[in-house]
Amino acid sequence: MEKTKKIISIAGARPQFVKTGIMHQSLVQHSRLQHLIIHTGQHYDADMSGNFFHDLQIPPPAYNLNINRLSHGAMTGRMLEAIEAVLMKEMPDMVLVYGDTNSTLAGALAAKKLHLPIAHIEAGLRSFDNRMPEEINRILTDRISNLLFCPTEQAIKNLEQEGYRHFDCELYLSGDIMFDAALHFSRLGQPKGFAAAPFLLTTLHREETITSPGRLRHIVKELNRLQQSINILFPAHPRTKAALENLEEEICFMMVPPMGYLDMLQALAQCSCVITDSGGLQKEAYFFRKPCITLRDTTEWTELVNAGVNMLWKEGDSLAALYTSFMEKGPDFSQAFYGTGKSCDFIAEKVLAFINRTR
Repeated sequence: MEKTKKIISIAGARPQFVKTGIMHQSLVQHSRLQHLIIHTGQHYDADMSGNFFHDLQIPPPAYNLNINRLSHGAMTGRMLEAIEAVLMKEMPDMVLVYGDTNSTLAGALAAKKLHLPIAHIEAGLRSFDNRMPEEINRILTDRISNLLFCPTEQAIKNLEQEGYRHFDCELYLSGDIMFDAALHFSRLGQPKGFAAAPFLLTTLHREETITSPGRLRHIVKELNRLQQSINILFPAHPRTKAALENLEEEICFMMVPPMGYLDMLQALAQCSCVITDSGGLQKEAYFFRKPCITLRDTTEWTELVNAGVNMLWKEGDSLAALYTSFMEKGPDFSQAFYGTGKSCDFIAEKVLAFINRTR
């Protein structure tokens, strides 16, 4: 009788659980396959309750390591130790890591030291800004992974330029599993009235944004000016909210508690434009054909900037002018950068083929 194959996914942030959840649905279609989830606990979030997993049809994690609220080095080290213990116990046939968080790197390092195969989903992305912890995480994870699933043609090109065709790994243009997730989960949410239309959907969460009072104050002033001409809906993470309160700057726009993933998809569907420093939300804006202003100097989703559907904001730029420019020219969303919504099925097939061939 054929032995049951075991795959472990490692996740620590809410977007990674969305990716893990949609990936799980493709994996479990294959017989004699066990898929387990390790939750590192990287992003402590009170909304990550049992309801979150139930609503998104995600199996509860088999392990919760509860490692969070530490410096980058301490967090990654603690995760590496704890993940290694789980992997030594389970000895899976493949380890899946997602994106570019500390959980991603710690999971890949733990697997590599145990000689376990690694598949990196969302491989090949580059912002070319080594000041970003995420950039270091994604570069190192790519280098030690066996299967590299690239969401875009540009991600493939990035790896080819770094010599990956000469390394002992396999590169695949898979499309983006977050597109799969957006298509699937947007059907589960209930339409809501978030703000009077038209409105902008705005988020801020990156460390380099909220820990820089000068930059954050400038962003708030720009949003306040923009609010004079269009409503702004701002779901604020508690850490972001605390940073804004410490500024003692007047907030003229609508700040609301964090939204669940399903509500965020509904808000994306209803808004007219997105303003964010989030990497994931830039893509999701594109999925819903919404222009995006990115509050960063660089982005890993360069194809969106090149296509004119995403603009990078720099201090000194007027958000109101960028928004007006977007709405006047009408961005072109005709290009299919992220696949057809079948990326998870493609990845599952390649992962299982690798396991059957090598394990």
